[in-house]
Order: sequence, then C-alpha cells, then structure tokens
Amino acid sequence: MARFAVELVFGPDREKRLSVRPEHREYLASLVEKGVVLASGPYADDTGALIVYEAADEASLKEVIAADPYSSANVTEWRIREWSPLMGLWLND
Repeated sequence: MARFAVELVFGPDREKRLSVRPEHREYLASLVEKGVVLASGPYADDTGALIVYEAADEASLKEVIAADPYSSANVTEWRIREWSPLMGLWLND
C-alpha cells in the first residue's frame, strides 16, 4: 500500500462548498472506518485542507477521490502527492 498526501484547494464558491461539506465529511468518515483515510482536516485559514490516504496505487486513489461529493460538486482542486513518511506515531512498520 502507498500513502498519499492530498491537498484540497477550495474554489471561490464557498456557499456551494459548505452545502456539500456534510456529505463530503460523511464520505471521509466511511473511508476512515475502512482504513483508507489516515488523517483529514481543513487549514486554519479555510483556504483548503489536507487528507492523508492509504491506497494500492494512484489510480485506486483517483477512484476514491472521484467518488467524493466535493469532486462531483467541483468545489475543490485536488493536488495528489505520493508520500513516504519515515516517522510518526501512527506508522505501521
């Protein structure tokens, strides 16, 4: 499995994003239960968010992202980076 740091950059339509946010968060919660989302949260300045995913590969991750309500609402830009964490409390070596 690979880990990915995904940055969400919020678009200009804040009202539309906030209307979709409950569905987005429910979706993320379901992914936490499945072990796909390891961490998630918005930036303090409300310009975006960071989500750390675990997936087989980038193609699998893109399928997960495509199913996110934020994707279908087109309220964020998704920046995907494969990440190789070396240290941390939640890492499984």
